[in-house]
Amino acid sequence: MNFSRSFFFLCFCVSAPALAQPSGPLISPEIHANQSVTFRLRAPKAQAVECRGQWDRMSVAMVNEGGLWSLTVPKVEAGVWEYSFVVDGLTLIDPANPEQKPQRNPTASILHVPGTPPKVWDFQDVPHGTVHQHEFHSASLGRRRSAWVYTPPGYETSGEVKYPLLVLQHGSGDRHETWVKHGKAHWILDNLIASGKAKPMVVLMIDGHPLGQVPREAADKRAESLKAFENELIKDALPLVERLYRVSAKRDDRAIAGLSMGGWQSLSIGMNHLDLFAWIGSFSGAVDEKEIQKPLDNAADTNAKLKLLWIACGDKDFLLERNEQIVSTLKAKGVKHDWLLTLGDHSWPVWREYLSQFAPLLFR
Repeated sequence: MNFSRSFFFLCFCVSAPALAQPSGPLISPEIHANQSVTFRLRAPKAQAVECRGQWDRMSVAMVNEGGLWSLTVPKVEAGVWEYSFVVDGLTLIDPANPEQKPQRNPTASILHVPGTPPKVWDFQDVPHGTVHQHEFHSASLGRRRSAWVYTPPGYETSGEVKYPLLVLQHGSGDRHETWVKHGKAHWILDNLIASGKAKPMVVLMIDGHPLGQVPREAADKRAESLKAFENELIKDALPLVERLYRVSAKRDDRAIAGLSMGGWQSLSIGMNHLDLFAWIGSFSGAVDEKEIQKPLDNAADTNAKLKLLWIACGDKDFLLERNEQIVSTLKAKGVKHDWLLTLGDHSWPVWREYLSQFAPLLFR
């Protein structure tokens, strides 16, 4: 088993002298009634510790009292935020917090501050669906792979009812479970379905890294990875869901969407497989126009098959220019689409909002 530098450093910091710190469980983060939040870390041998939070994009020095480092942030706005500790220059998760953002190289913990009234991604007192975890043999890759599947509230007792299917993909730094653990996609859908804003649907989330994480600059390897993902999705993952779940086989009942890398995969695969998907969403994604040249050059046929092509990006996103380029091409080619430019950057607070806006549009 391989252990990261973070693990060894943590063992060094949380060593025998740390056990002599005040007894009782260490609470971190601790959310107070006034929405101030206290963060704590036992690291008696550390020289400097900072807390870096997504809510303000700042790194703030923590105070050391006998090896117990702490920081209280006066107020954190409601939301699901990422944060890390920076210990002597090394970025670490919060060891006292079991809520960690699933990443290829985990460095962020999760702080969830519920809203009043609750936000669409908060847990609410409504009927809830189920998230199923699958390990399966991918024939196209020749090895074990993983997938998560969300079934909506009432699925288990709905008899022979068949449901539409959304394939929902993560970004390049994340894993297939990130849409649930950090994106709160299951709660977003639960709340939208309970309010009548979204139709009940099954959601498939699979690992978008069939060949491991590929650097952005490795164009040939990225193309190979995209093809491998396409093959696995069509030959392995979709048949798995069709075999185990009551999903509609109609293309009008199939959608594919994702964020960042997942948006690129959704645009490329969705536009080239309009025989399988009628609904396509890209959240801060981008695609090389050459990858979708055929549907671009056959606008009439593309428009006849598309129910929705929905593209959204933030005004501070580093992929904004590429999004504007593809939107300009879609306009020039006469391919129907919805374009949403919002405030925000390339981050999860933006993508949760996008899912909450995209899901109600599906399968109408």
